[in-house]
Parts: sequence; structure tokens; C-alpha cells
Amino acid sequence: MSAVHKSCLIVLVGTAALWIGTSGSTAQNHGNKAPGSHQDLTDAKTWIQRLERPERIPGLKFNEVIACLNLKAGDVVADIGAGTGAFSIPFARAVAPSGKVLAVDIWAGLIDYINEKAKKENVSNVQAILAKPDDPMLPTNQVDVAFFHDVFHNTNDRQAYLKLLVSQLKPSGRIAIIEQEFDDPIAKTWDLPEDRITKDQVKSWMANVGFHLIGDYDIFEGANNPAGTGMPQRWFVVYARAAAADN
Repeated sequence: MSAVHKSCLIVLVGTAALWIGTSGSTAQNHGNKAPGSHQDLTDAKTWIQRLERPERIPGLKFNEVIACLNLKAGDVVADIGAGTGAFSIPFARAVAPSGKVLAVDIWAGLIDYINEKAKKENVSNVQAILAKPDDPMLPTNQVDVAFFHDVFHNTNDRQAYLKLLVSQLKPSGRIAIIEQEFDDPIAKTWDLPEDRITKDQVKSWMANVGFHLIGDYDIFEGANNPAGTGMPQRWFVVYARAAAADN
């Protein structure tokens, strides 16, 4: 899979209305970080209120993301910074019946919320994991896709986090990162420049752990970003180990 793709077919799946901190409000978060940290310390209750806003859901484009990731039955997906499980539930349906989703977050309140949501939605293949800020606590050699939506920028030592993450993935495992455009006006209201990241930074960090770009999608950029959701424009990239990318 050496080609880089810009668009993807839509797969119809069920949908339902992120850990280190998933942006979901235009309220400024600049004062809610520990000194010297990128990590947003907003409490779980506030995140639930922000992330479950009905107008936010269309901006997540679950079906398109699933199509871009080419998720299939039997896959194991780690939804890192899962928050309220917005992606976890549709991912779980996409990989059922033999696959599962590891919904990872560092807040116990969000883990409880995800478990309740999965039960309410009658989804049995979601396993919630209470992680550490510097370790997703994934089972080794089980994960096919590690997924971040507007979360990876909150990691404190991004290179070290990736180094640990790739040691936990399958050899063929992929890493998918969706992040806000660095200069998007909404992104600027949420995070200071040092707390935002660019595609080029990710490319460099990935190269240092032996991962190459295999997908670059524009489904959240420009006119493709749904209006009225309060969500910034975002870029979406997928990486894999060099050997896996060449197969």
C-alpha cells in the first residue's frame, strides 16, 4: 500500500452520538494545562458536555473515516483518547462480529461513560481501557489500527509516545491521526501554538519510528468540512511501517 489517497468511498454503518483532551468547544483551554505540559486537564464531566453536543456529531463523518481506514470484520482498533466513545461505537459495528475496539482514555469518568454507552447501544465488542497520560496501555501485538481524533497534539512527549505505541501494535499495524489545521481560527481559540501540531511534524516523528505515510485524506478540509458543527478544519493521515507500506 504505497499510494497516498485523497478521497474514499462511503461505507454505510450505524452511528451514535477524547482522553488527553479532545477539543469540542470554542471556549479557550489555554489556562487548563499543567505547566510545561500539552495535556488538557479538563475534567470528564465537562468533556462529556462538550463532546456530546448534537451539532458536533455531523462534523465527525464516521462513515467516511471508516471507509478511509478500510475497517473490516475482525480488525482491532484502538480509539486513543476515546472521550465519550463517539468513534468507538461506529468502529465497533464496522469490525463486528469478530473484531473489537479498545476505547482508551485517562479519565475514569469517561471510561464509565463509554461502558454505559456501549451497553445502551447494545454493542458488546468495545473494551474500555483506563490508560496513563504517557502510555495507552494497549495489549501487545493485537492492534491493527491506532486512531487519534484531535487528541495526539495533547501528548506531552510526542516522539516518546509514538515510540511506545509502535512497540504495542501488530507488525502490520497502522496509525491514523486527525488533527486541526494549525492556523484554523477555531483551533487558535482552543490551543496555543506550542499545543498544536502540523503534518510535517508528524511526518518527522513517524520517520523516526520507521513509519511511512500511506494515506492523506481531505474529508475535513475546506468545503468538505461540514458547516455549523463548530469543528475546525482538520487533516487526516495514516502511517504504517515501511515494510508493511510496501506490501
